[in-house]
Amino acid sequence: MDESRERGRRGRSIDELSDPAQSVPPDRVLSAVANRRRRAVLYSLKNASGGTLEYDTLVNRVADRTRKGDEEGVSEERRQRLQIALHHSHLPKLEESQLVEYETDTGHVRFTGDELTRELLMLVRPHDAVE
Repeated sequence: MDESRERGRRGRSIDELSDPAQSVPPDRVLSAVANRRRRAVLYSLKNASGGTLEYDTLVNRVADRTRKGDEEGVSEERRQRLQIALHHSHLPKLEESQLVEYETDTGHVRFTGDELTRELLMLVRPHDAVE
């Protein structure tokens, strides 16, 4: 593979994107962003003021981002299923991967991803079906 293909869109290799001593391992980031709902969480948080949203607001934004194109709204049943999946599966995975902080006592979720995470999201975003 030639060097230009090994480098990211901004001309830097993955190894150059962040300080290895402080960054999340690439395998962990790739695993976390492999799921559409988790990417929707990260996009929503990354675009929020201060990178932080209240849990219910996050649920609504993820529901909007992941709904099918022909759906006019999100049913209460679907929203509840999403709420359960975020709380029990997706947010813990993202927190374990050091990409978000989820404060269950305050209900705040904050984006903590590093530059590698931001670059990967930017590269994947055009390929996501609903944005």
